[in-house]
Amino acid sequence: MDAVHRVRGGPSRRDVLRGGGALALTGAAGAAVAGCGTGLGVDSDGVVHIEVWHGQTSSALNVVKRLVADFHRSHPKIRIDLSGGVLADDMLQKVMAGLVAGSPPDVAYIFGSDLASVARSSQLADMTTVVESGQVPWKQYWPAARDGVTVDGVVRAVPAVLDALAVVCNKTLFHRAGLDLPAPGWTWQDFVETARKLTDRGKGTFGTGWPAAGDEDTVWRMWPMIWDLGGEVIDEDTRRIGFAGEPGIRALEVLQALAQDRSVYVDPKPGGEQMYQAFASGRLGMVATGPWQLPDIRQAEIDYHVVPLPSFSGRPVTISGPDTWSVFDNGSARLKAARTFVGWLMRPGPAYLWDTGVGSLPQSRPAERRPRWRAHAAEVPGLSVFTEALRTARVRPVDRAYPKISMPFGEAITAVLLGKSTPATALRRCADEANAAMATVR
Repeated sequence: MDAVHRVRGGPSRRDVLRGGGALALTGAAGAAVAGCGTGLGVDSDGVVHIEVWHGQTSSALNVVKRLVADFHRSHPKIRIDLSGGVLADDMLQKVMAGLVAGSPPDVAYIFGSDLASVARSSQLADMTTVVESGQVPWKQYWPAARDGVTVDGVVRAVPAVLDALAVVCNKTLFHRAGLDLPAPGWTWQDFVETARKLTDRGKGTFGTGWPAAGDEDTVWRMWPMIWDLGGEVIDEDTRRIGFAGEPGIRALEVLQALAQDRSVYVDPKPGGEQMYQAFASGRLGMVATGPWQLPDIRQAEIDYHVVPLPSFSGRPVTISGPDTWSVFDNGSARLKAARTFVGWLMRPGPAYLWDTGVGSLPQSRPAERRPRWRAHAAEVPGLSVFTEALRTARVRPVDRAYPKISMPFGEAITAVLLGKSTPATALRRCADEANAAMATVR
């Protein structure tokens, strides 16, 4: 979506890039536990007005406007104001300021990585009754969609955008290198060796690329490796990282091997824009990315192939970074109207329009099985691979300690990619910093 997924010309997938964004704001969330709103926003004729801060631009904004127009036709007693005036990248800060001031929106598009921080406010509504009253049973939503909106066992938002990581390959470069295209079940060792064979420094081509700004975009691609190796982001005691030792070291050794082979294009800019541009220009053989990148790849006329992420164990695993529709309690009338609107978005018709319009994967198994989604997927080569990956997708823990882990791990990954540290040394420094920082949260 244009504020989130790249749909022709929009910024990159910054919902998954923002793990550190909540760090400076958690204090504000703690203060933002004031009582609920006054119930203002109800006309004398019973029409309820609610504010929806969506953060979308361009084509995604057009989808939002169309949905609201459809909703107004079927719900004349609810009027939606879309004048929030903030991009999704800045949503957390604006919502936090609204909570402190006692004037949050009724609905806001919140990045999944920010939900735990927002959930510290008692004004964030419990959405359990909404998701359980939908036309599609909640249990038939993909596990990643459910887990991404659940905080401490309570459903605190509704899934808005769903994605998954896979590897997109440039078929022309594979053919030029005399390589077979990778197939499901390949390993990270296969990935490293393939990257080496695809690299042709004389022609300026690299086997793959990796964001190295040290932000969340640098980090989140690592978690499938960590999980596959038996590690966790947060240890069971919730006070330490769960990937110190072998899981973290072996995962970082993959990047070390790529760096030593000089087969990885290291992108120092936030958002991985240069990496994606290099792929679109035919200079990268493989890139680990999500379905949001397919429109640009197709627009660049790259002949491509999509394959699930490699693994160490042979067991498929990937990561998803869901975004959310979050509802805030501004009084009973507005809360009911906001829940009605968000619940309406989950219905099959609006959900299909939204998912296909903004580049999301289908939120549930029934949605994926519907003929019109199947027809849509048939028009976009590789989209079904991303959808299939949802069966094994996990999400980062919805925990306000996450930014304190992401930041030092991002620094460790960058140090290894740049050859400035060994995996063991970089991980040890990460563990020391992250564990100390987590102690201040618990």
